[in-house]
Amino acid sequence: MTRRLGSERLVIATHNAGKLREISALLGPFGLDCVSAGDLGLPEPEETGTTFVENALIKARAAAEASGLPALADDSGLSVDALGGRPGVYTADWAERQWFEGDPGRDWYMAMGKVEGMLQALGPAAERAAQFNCVLAVAWPDGESAVYEGVVRGSLVWPPRGLRGFGYDPVFVAQGRAETFGEMDPEAKHAISHRADAFAKLVTEQFGD
Repeated sequence: MTRRLGSERLVIATHNAGKLREISALLGPFGLDCVSAGDLGLPEPEETGTTFVENALIKARAAAEASGLPALADDSGLSVDALGGRPGVYTADWAERQWFEGDPGRDWYMAMGKVEGMLQALGPAAERAAQFNCVLAVAWPDGESAVYEGVVRGSLVWPPRGLRGFGYDPVFVAQGRAETFGEMDPEAKHAISHRADAFAKLVTEQFGD
């Protein structure tokens, strides 16, 4: 039987404020006290994995070991069909780090432009289908872990639209929708996103009857 999370504090293994807000909102109904690895001053481990699962486990296990608390890590990314699945696990790396008022962040507009430039180089008939993948890994300080995977299919648009969300959200339109993730109301996005898909599986196993 899969080990379950209790009502104890849960470390969200991220330094990304947008991701922390999204995950905390999804976990809110279950009474978990969430705190980010960034807020605890934990270092970011080197993501040496070649899959979303490997990188999620690296982050979750590092946060659990460093904090002595259960930890949840999300490794997610954009996979573009015409680009052979890239950027995939290197999604964040395509947004090179920039410094703004002393805070290291990522230039996501540059990253979106990089994807668009590669698609345009393929010609006007280039396939624009893509998907967001998400892997959630839960790790406990004693080394036990569990993994949940989610996906949402869609297509890419240009130029970017919307100021909500984060990362590549302003250029991604989910199947059956007209708005980009960057334009959607957060609750509407949470209902259909790759993260929501993975969370539904986590909730069923962790909090279901």
